[in-house]
Amino acid sequence: MENYAKYIDHTILKATATKKDIANLCSEANYYHFKSVCVNPTNVEYAHELLKGSDVLVCTVIGFPLGANSSDVKAFETTKAIADGADEVDMVINVGALKEKDYDLVLNDIKAVVNAANGVLTKVIIETCYLDDEEKVKACELAKEAGADYVKTSTGFGTGGATASDIALMRKTVGPDMGVKASGGIRTKEDFLKMIEAGASRVGCSAGVKIMEELANE
Repeated sequence: MENYAKYIDHTILKATATKKDIANLCSEANYYHFKSVCVNPTNVEYAHELLKGSDVLVCTVIGFPLGANSSDVKAFETTKAIADGADEVDMVINVGALKEKDYDLVLNDIKAVVNAANGVLTKVIIETCYLDDEEKVKACELAKEAGADYVKTSTGFGTGGATASDIALMRKTVGPDMGVKASGGIRTKEDFLKMIEAGASRVGCSAGVKIMEELANE
């Protein structure tokens, strides 16, 4: 149980999230000892305060959800989030640039965030639902080259979420030492275990409590 909990980034990224929702998220994360809570940048400081002294990290998102901000803005957002108490950052790639094969732009965009993070764990959201397999592989290779710590499937705001086949492809591409995070549409114990079996080292979901309850009832 404890082991499975440490796979989970307990997530609330919807636009309507209130301070009460964030407090509830942090309370649940504390209770289950999840790896982190994942919140929008505006909620980082509050989550950091609530989780002081706990073993739960604060994760936030950068250039979210479209990845279409300039690299300078993403870098500033990263610096600000870390100053506010973020322990991890999940940034969205420039999907349009990847689609048109402007790989230098994609690489430098990721590097801007990695450099701004200055050692803070950085995950790169490639938004798999918009990519073919060749593009998924290229995005993973660029994230690895840029010095990121993780690749991540999805924002949860695109046309689709994580699939086991995408996780397996991403794991094969980055090798055993880089993190792979599954996110988007993971709502049941079966979904969760499928992602881990495929090679995920982290799972982002809003259904963490439900999943833990289902695991407990095995």
